[in-house]
Amino acid sequence: MIHCLPIPTPFAVGRVNTYLVEDDPLTLVDSGPNSATSLTTLEGALAERGRKVEDLERIVITHQHIDHIGLVQILADRSGAEVVALEGLKPWLAQYRDGMEADDAFAEAIMARNGIPEDVRMALRSVSSAFRAWGAAATVTSTVREGDTIGFADRTWTVHHRPGHSPSDTVFHDAERGELIAGDHLIKHISSNPLISRPLDGGAGARPQALVIYLESLAQTRAMDLARVLPGHGEEIRGHRPLIEERFRLHERRARKLLGLIAERPRTAYELAQAMWGNVAVTQAYLTLSEVLGHVDLLRNDGHVTEVEDDGVARFAVA
Repeated sequence: MIHCLPIPTPFAVGRVNTYLVEDDPLTLVDSGPNSATSLTTLEGALAERGRKVEDLERIVITHQHIDHIGLVQILADRSGAEVVALEGLKPWLAQYRDGMEADDAFAEAIMARNGIPEDVRMALRSVSSAFRAWGAAATVTSTVREGDTIGFADRTWTVHHRPGHSPSDTVFHDAERGELIAGDHLIKHISSNPLISRPLDGGAGARPQALVIYLESLAQTRAMDLARVLPGHGEEIRGHRPLIEERFRLHERRARKLLGLIAERPRTAYELAQAMWGNVAVTQAYLTLSEVLGHVDLLRNDGHVTEVEDDGVARFAVA
């Protein structure tokens, strides 16, 4: 039996779904953010099922975002549970604050290149620094790779790396039951944001094409036979293929709209974001920038758009 335990977060996405797997070993998937309110809620949800934190034997992490990893170490310290995560995520979690600082520097360089003014960049960096306390370092004691299995007394999960929303997105497939523990890889009520993120290995190469990577991951999930998907936010999903097809259509429509804007005149990604979303492009500058660059990547890869650099700032023009 798998129980969904929604945990409050301070973020616009609302509650995050953690999952209690009533099997041997007793397993929790994700943890919620690092806050007393989240911990109290989780303790109450466990108590309703006759369990307590100290009963946990394993904690499985779907990806690196702070609403999913904030309480991991607290729970592991209290329970002695093993902590399971993607192999590449282990060093990032161990050096959480250094990793977040490097991630912020990476994001700031991308924002500068794509026309976001310095005052907006500084404001966003301050917000990001303040948010860091909702996450925390954690020690991963068991690592997994693509194709590995995680065993229980009554089920087996196959591990699949599905990057795009984050570099570490990991889903867990119970083929016998047709169940997928999906984290934020696929969510019913909103499209998962393909955030442009620093690669887990630190990567000094070209900027990752997050949306291109994400669509490739979605295509792999579309090919799976699934009865239900258990997401990191919102309701469970039954009928994953029509939902994924709608996501593909959404991104195609958005790319076409951006091509129309670029055809009017060359613009920076920040100018394109403002044209698409108005003031949201300021208050959610990195989120909307990631959206724009993702769709511009699709247009560039198809030969419709080219990038022109002017004094260190990139503008996009019709090819």
